[in-house]
Amino acid sequence: MKLPDVMNSYCPHCNKHTKHKVALAKKGKARTNSRGTRKFAEIKKGYGGMPRTPKKPVFKTAKRVKIILTCSLCKKKHEKVYKDRTKKAVVIEKQ
Repeated sequence: MKLPDVMNSYCPHCNKHTKHKVALAKKGKARTNSRGTRKFAEIKKGYGGMPRTPKKPVFKTAKRVKIILTCSLCKKKHEKVYKDRTKKAVVIEKQ
């Protein structure tokens, strides 16, 4: 999937259509001190098996594309998710 590096899109903060910079969304850093992570580490330590059932070997063939749009006027960011899944690699092209 090819995306332009700058696209015209609606900005909810400016309340109008402006030029936006396009970037791919990345996964954030995991919180090591969150309750779920602490609980999982507590259950996992010591003897015994895996506390949760293992994942089945069936995976979805493609992910949905999520892009971060940065407004050129107010510099605020908002995200756009394409509902169709894409099997091709997402490439941001210079224009």
